[in-house]
Amino acid sequence: MALKKTGLFVKIDTEAGRKADEFEKWLRLKDIEVVRKEGRSSGRRTQGENTGTAPGDMFCVFVLGGDGTFLSAARWVGEQNIPVIGIKFGEVGFLADITEDRLFSVAETVLNKPFATDPRMRLSVTVIREGKTIARETVLNDVVINKGALARLAHIETEIDDHYLTTYRADGLIISTPTGSTAYSLAAGGPVIHPSVPGIIMTPICPFTLTNRPLMIPDSVRIKIRLAKKTSDVLLTFDGQIGLDIDDRDVIVIAKGLYPLHIITLPDQHYFDVLKAKLRWSGGRV
Repeated sequence: MALKKTGLFVKIDTEAGRKADEFEKWLRLKDIEVVRKEGRSSGRRTQGENTGTAPGDMFCVFVLGGDGTFLSAARWVGEQNIPVIGIKFGEVGFLADITEDRLFSVAETVLNKPFATDPRMRLSVTVIREGKTIARETVLNDVVINKGALARLAHIETEIDDHYLTTYRADGLIISTPTGSTAYSLAAGGPVIHPSVPGIIMTPICPFTLTNRPLMIPDSVRIKIRLAKKTSDVLLTFDGQIGLDIDDRDVIVIAKGLYPLHIITLPDQHYFDVLKAKLRWSGGRV
């Protein structure tokens, strides 16, 4: 009987697949049961597509891919307390920041020694249409309201704890976690927030009013969003993984999720080193 059951979430990629085959064989030789799942190919999926749920008795999940694959793996794990670790097989590596050549040595450490985890806050997102819940998702990075390429500016009415904040006139609005602050929010001019800081970032995309700046709010609040009347061609995306067409009938409620994602950390890993390298501060390289 296998001593441990380990997840293996793999990017659809020749190189990643080849390394996963080698790694799976290595794990099985150590009498470790492997649950392998292939990541989805790139491209927007519609809300409601079922990616399945990871078995709850897994010791941990190794993710072989880039940050997009990592986000897919986080959705697969769902609200279960299963630690996840990312091995980089992509261009970006804020979440999957361990290089491929370290896979086996890191796995040896994770499987045989006590390891620490870094809990990352997630957001719970509920979409209510005419009194009925039509979507409920949990995101690690962000939820984004984006207008279509040919649509006029979106008018996004925003409340914080049922108190009116403002109506953003913009190409869209990004609601992100601290983990997601280095993703789309950063590209839209938002701040970098350390993952342990308890906050939520609201970043408008190309706002019509230049004084509408990124705003950081406590993670204890509830955000409620509506679109102005007759707004059309607007898409709501969850972690850039799936999308949902929305209109003025919908109410979007966003709050801190009950269950964080636990990311395995190693003694030689430091958030600021990764940040400096990826943002090329002080001459660092990706």
